[in-house]
Amino acid sequence: MDLDQQHASGTLHADLLVLGFGKGGKAVAKQLAAGGRRVVLVERSERMYGGTCPNVGCIPTKGLVHRSGKRRPDDVPQDYYERSVEAVQAIREMMRQGNLDALEALESATVLTGTATFIDPHTVAVETGDGRVEVSADTILINTGAQPVIPDIPGLRDSRRAVLSTELIESTVLPERLVIVGGGYLGIEFAGIYNGFGSHVTLLEASPRILRREDDNVALAAEGILRDAGVEIVAGVRVTEIDDGVHGATVRYLRDGVEAAVEADTILIAAGRAPATADLALEAAGVRATAAGAVEVDEHLRTSQPHIYALGDVNGGEQHTYISLDDSRIVLDQLTGTGERSLAARVAIPHTLFMTPPLATVGLTERDARAAGRPIKVASERVADIVAMPRAYAVEETRGLMKFVIDAETDEILGAALLSVDAQELINTVALAMRHGITASQLRDSIYTHPSSTEAFNEVLGTIVRDYSALSSAAI
Repeated sequence: MDLDQQHASGTLHADLLVLGFGKGGKAVAKQLAAGGRRVVLVERSERMYGGTCPNVGCIPTKGLVHRSGKRRPDDVPQDYYERSVEAVQAIREMMRQGNLDALEALESATVLTGTATFIDPHTVAVETGDGRVEVSADTILINTGAQPVIPDIPGLRDSRRAVLSTELIESTVLPERLVIVGGGYLGIEFAGIYNGFGSHVTLLEASPRILRREDDNVALAAEGILRDAGVEIVAGVRVTEIDDGVHGATVRYLRDGVEAAVEADTILIAAGRAPATADLALEAAGVRATAAGAVEVDEHLRTSQPHIYALGDVNGGEQHTYISLDDSRIVLDQLTGTGERSLAARVAIPHTLFMTPPLATVGLTERDARAAGRPIKVASERVADIVAMPRAYAVEETRGLMKFVIDAETDEILGAALLSVDAQELINTVALAMRHGITASQLRDSIYTHPSSTEAFNEVLGTIVRDYSALSSAAI
């Protein structure tokens, strides 16, 4: 009986069952189905084929970052924003359909749209629009991603003005006053986006400053760029209440024990994301989860059931599409390869915050390297002062800085923070150098095209601070 016949009978058996259409799961599903394995992939929503990134995450948000930066002074903000949202959503629909078509084109693959719940370690029940289907499989991948955290703020859940990022990017109405609760990557990116489109943006952050994991000089440079662009940043606050009114909402908060408030047309909740496991009934499968709801995995991404794996955001690791893709490589190596690839081999993972210009980081900060007792040298320079980076002037983006942390004894690159034009690309070169033992001197003396942003490395790495004790604590 083939998969279509089984589906009609209300039962399916597959070699591989994938729960969730995210990057890691779909990569494994496509490769195994292309090789003739029977694959069933279950996705909760028909709007999420392809996962978070192309539908409500990376692709639409970065499209809005791009378009918000291209608004001209004579563009009417509301009209320009509406056109931008429509253009981005058209790209999303193209990618969503493309992801679905690519999998359904494989003869041995079946996509079910519905909610999956474990019945036992090898079987799930899927409630689809056409009824219940039971799917059993030899191997199961949990790839259900993460979902937004809704903080326990009085008035929040009942507020008509409070939205999540997925709702905000689909609305064609530009908020005149946008208040963002949460100053992490998502909150900062959206602050830049909507400020660029013409909203008055207030960013509320609980920590004493935004980007608290970065060195002070890097964080302060990024904060200065946002403030100079018009974003109002209020750090060290605790939001206490949200009150809806006739013409907007009032967001009340405490700062240093003093009560204050800000008015909003729209309130974006950007308080982080948590693994989406609540409805899976993991206990029925004998799959252990952490207190935070993440599926527990070993270094090969196996769960407490050896035939069940967890990939992507759901396993409690870093929440990035490229991490989910690398998860798929580990799982594929278990299923079709030597089984040697593991999380232990994962080093020098880069990150990018898509503000304008972007902030990209990899490895240790200066502060963390010192705390670890590493003897270090520091190379740091403002982009506006980098003579060997004419591209920054050519594209009229000279804001930011470049900073490298280097082992003083071995010349090993320990980490970097690049706040500059093209940083999202430059950081991949640095990360690759770190993975393959390229020293700071070798990176400094390499040949790069001209004019390019990469050639800034020639100059910046030549400014290494050798007398660390001469640096003031304010520079860290």
